[in-house]
Amino acid sequence: MSIARSFRLSAARAALAAAFVAALPAAPGRADILDSITSGFGLFSGEKYKTEILPDIPAEDIYNQGLARMEARDYENAAKKFGELEKQYPFSQWARKGLLMQTFAQYQKPAYDDAVASAQRYIGLYPTSPDTPYMYYLAGMSYYNQVPAVMQDQETAEKALAIFSQLVEKFPKSEYVTDVKYKIQVARDQLAAKDMMVGRFYLTRKNYAAAVNRFHDVLAKYQTTRHAEEALYRLTEAYFAMGVVNEAQTAAAILGHNFPDSSWYKDAHTLLATGGVAPEEHQGSWLSKIGKTLGAS
Repeated sequence: MSIARSFRLSAARAALAAAFVAALPAAPGRADILDSITSGFGLFSGEKYKTEILPDIPAEDIYNQGLARMEARDYENAAKKFGELEKQYPFSQWARKGLLMQTFAQYQKPAYDDAVASAQRYIGLYPTSPDTPYMYYLAGMSYYNQVPAVMQDQETAEKALAIFSQLVEKFPKSEYVTDVKYKIQVARDQLAAKDMMVGRFYLTRKNYAAAVNRFHDVLAKYQTTRHAEEALYRLTEAYFAMGVVNEAQTAAAILGHNFPDSSWYKDAHTLLATGGVAPEEHQGSWLSKIGKTLGAS
């Protein structure tokens, strides 16, 4: 056989092998087939290529590994381990339990933003699960635990209040409702305190209209908080300074009706007396519409 013919036969065999390999589907056995073909045509030399298929780890083992990390207070790696369940066993009860525990581990770390995201994902995937109220609770607590001092931005208080309110509305018989109702009141009190602080600031700057708006919000949104008394007095003060005597009288009258023994009512009465007037409710006032629903928490 001539050298040229031998070269042409080798090239043809190589081309045929390449075409056959390219036509193979992507499957676990493809590497072995490739080995047989290339060995038969004598294209490659050296050790045979071997694939290694890792055995699946049972879901229960992964779950228990996550629990072991939780017990060791290694919450970050526990969350990662529980997250593997959804990847390896999607659409299973193990995936649901893994997401539940992943949320709890993130909350415990604490990684509150991650916990909120995981809790909201759980709520979206499993809205009828018996554990869904707990996911609302963890999400709300993740915000609640970040509520700052009154002088700072109260966005986390607002978010905690929103989620806790959803829990009470959707699951009124949940075991978490009693605790959540207390925390709702705390969050509302915090938000009212913020409005009061800002309103007082406007009063000191004699920006009475802006102050009235803040005190109005306290009575409209947070009227069951401990700040309702002072808000009524500050409205008396602001309206009286503006020369809107009817509203000042009404604010003082509502204050006296709901909190007759309040020191704020005595101060309001004294303030009005300097102008020769006394507390009197005027029915056309916006205060009159909400006045009789006020009360201390």
